[in-house]
Amino acid sequence: QVQLVESGGNLVQPGGSLRLSCVAFGFTFSDYAMSWYRQAPGKERELVAGISSTVSTAGSTNYADSVKGRFTISRDNAKNTVYLQMNSLKPADTGVYYCQASWWKFYYWGQGIQVTVSS
Repeated sequence: QVQLVESGGNLVQPGGSLRLSCVAFGFTFSDYAMSWYRQAPGKERELVAGISSTVSTAGSTNYADSVKGRFTISRDNAKNTVYLQMNSLKPADTGVYYCQASWWKFYYWGQGIQVTVSS
């Protein structure tokens, strides 16, 4: 069974940092592009960051403009894990963060994890 298990969410002060983790089960992790999305209450879900699969010779990362220079996505295929390092957090970063795996027409989603940035 495919599962994406997220951890690392918490309450953090503005300017602080968090590191989210997502561990994958039930599929060939290295074949899948991995992404982090987030959704604030009452707003549309948006792509935060993405990283290409390891089989791509032109692999790259991409980020939403709002998080460039502050967030870093990375992956460790030996651990079937994708990370999102979040620095200089702002209240606008508050929301539920979702891990996503994608390959061709197949998309898998994590359960989501709450990140709250507040004083």
